[in-house]
Amino acid sequence: MEHVTGKLDVSERFACRVLEQHRSTQRKAPGTADDEAALTADIIALAKQYGRYGYRRVTALLRAEGWACNHKRVERIWRRAGLRVPARQPKRGRLWLNDGSCVRLRPERATRCGRSSRRFRGRSPWKGYAGV
Repeated sequence: MEHVTGKLDVSERFACRVLEQHRSTQRKAPGTADDEAALTADIIALAKQYGRYGYRRVTALLRAEGWACNHKRVERIWRRAGLRVPARQPKRGRLWLNDGSCVRLRPERATRCGRSSRRFRGRSPWKGYAGV
C-alpha cells in the first residue's frame, strides 16, 4: 500500500477504495511468534509418530510436554502444514496398505446371514406406518 500511495501520489483512503481493501488491514502488519518454527516441527513430529491423532489430541500432548499453546493455534499450524488424519480402515474384510491399494483378506465371503440377497415379495410389511 505504501508503494502505491508513494508512486501514484494518492491518499491511503483512495488507494484502498480502488484496490477494494479495508483500510484497517493496512494499519498493522501480521506477525508470527518467535517459537512458531519449533512448534510447527513438534506438531509434525507428533503427527508422524501418532498417525491417527488429530490436532486436539496433539494439543494435549504438546501441553503435556510444556508448550503454552491452545487448540486454535495448533489447528491453524496443522492446516498450514497440510496435515490430515487418514480415513479409518474397515474392521473386517479388507486390509489397506500404506500406498492406498488394498488386499482382500477373504476372496469370497458370503453375505450377511448366508443369503445371496434379500428378496421381498408382495407388499412391504412397513407400508402405511409412520412416514414409510
